Amino acid sequence: MYIHSCLFSSATSYYFQPLTSIFKTMTYLKRISLLIVLLFSLGFFMSASAQNKKPKFKVIAFYTAKNDKAHISYVHEANKWFPKIAKENNFTYDSTSNWDNLNADFLKQYQVVLFLDTRPEAPAQREAFRQYIENGGAWMGFHFAAFALNKSAFNQDWDWYHNEFLGSGEYESNTWRPTSAVLRVEAAKHPAMKNLPTTFKSSPNEWYRWKNDLKANPDIEILVSIDSTSFPLGTGPKQHEIWHSGYYPVVWTNRKYKMIYANMGHNDIDYEGKTNKELSFTFDNPTQNQFLTNALLWLGTK
Repeated sequence: MYIHSCLFSSATSYYFQPLTSIFKTMTYLKRISLLIVLLFSLGFFMSASAQNKKPKFKVIAFYTAKNDKAHISYVHEANKWFPKIAKENNFTYDSTSNWDNLNADFLKQYQVVLFLDTRPEAPAQREAFRQYIENGGAWMGFHFAAFALNKSAFNQDWDWYHNEFLGSGEYESNTWRPTSAVLRVEAAKHPAMKNLPTTFKSSPNEWYRWKNDLKANPDIEILVSIDSTSFPLGTGPKQHEIWHSGYYPVVWTNRKYKMIYANMGHNDIDYEGKTNKELSFTFDNPTQNQFLTNALLWLGTK
């Protein structure tokens, strides 16, 4: 009987072993399938969550891109760089060449306004911008956005903007040709200067001098100026376009408003060779880019 039981047990084990393996395999596959479904679902919800994550703030950039090949080059470069930075830092970036969008209904969608290369000219546009700023809106302007010169296509005919808001008044002179400069951080504690070295080399640029003394204005905080080690700055050929000494602010803020002006925004172009080839790029500079990113993040916070 014992032998028979052993034989029966061995036979049962022999015949049912494949079925046991099959059941184990099916159970394993079910677990794997369930794990895959769970991972897929988790990935889907994480992706949906990231896509639905509310942006920190919204930026709108106004530009003209018609007046100078160097300015046009800069605007095209800016409209590629800013969307990348916006994606990395969870804010949105839109741009428009329609200055009629500078109105209250349009602006209420945005927390930060940029002027990439020019300023508004129509009285209604100017008034809408002034009200936007005085009601707490933020602004950053670049290079030619501050330009004004009487008896030119951009007369100084907007006192609030040039004298009150920017504080700089009219354009006085410039360096030539576009060249990089050693810049000095003047206000290291300002959020826009976070993680910047005391001095750094800029991208090539045409540098402006202004009629008003910004240093004498109690509302103006100069953030960056040209370091004395930059002199002589410029190559000419005209001697008055080469700076040998002096104090030149290039980035500043007005304490009465949420704003920053940066003189950067003029790429170097092959004018002499008449090829109009781009010889430099404003955003090809990690340290300078850090400042621009800092500035936008500061402007976008309440």
